[in-house]
Amino acid sequence: MTDPGRVRLLAGLLPVYAKIAWWGIVSPRLSESEPLVIQQAVILGERGVLLALRGDLRGWELPGGNSLAGESERDALLREVREETGLAVAVTGRVGDYVRSGFRPHTARVWACRVAGGTLTPSDETPELRWFAPDRLPDTLFPWYRAPIADALAGEGEPGTPVERRERQGARVVLAGLWIDLRMRVSGGRAGSR
Repeated sequence: MTDPGRVRLLAGLLPVYAKIAWWGIVSPRLSESEPLVIQQAVILGERGVLLALRGDLRGWELPGGNSLAGESERDALLREVREETGLAVAVTGRVGDYVRSGFRPHTARVWACRVAGGTLTPSDETPELRWFAPDRLPDTLFPWYRAPIADALAGEGEPGTPVERRERQGARVVLAGLWIDLRMRVSGGRAGSR
């Protein structure tokens, strides 16, 4: 990428990063009365772990999202996975809760799943989907997804008790996420995707 191209890229990131900062720092403290709980899936298959590339903050992540009003956790998980991947999944167990403080306080409730049907189809939220071998996860996987994937793989095939982990999303984690985003944008999405 040429220097003027990089300058345009960096200038274009200011509104994106401002929106993310608002979402992660201000919004949870001003406009949310209930703690945020999101549902996420570690989808395991013969080809490994399915990851989704985010469309806004570029980097690999687990599919999932928020519940709608009146929607059960499992229904929210199944809907979000279908919307983001085109796949129907079967839940094989609950991996655990990842209670995160600091930037964008929330609980990620993570479920182990397997594919039950559908066709792998990207979405606006997740413009690319890819299977990764568990021992070859991309270095552009956001760091907060490594523990849930490792926990899901460790408990694969066993009933096990869901874990509860407390994690602080401080400056180091936020900067790691921004660095991944920047690398993905500069490389055109190829950075660390093996």
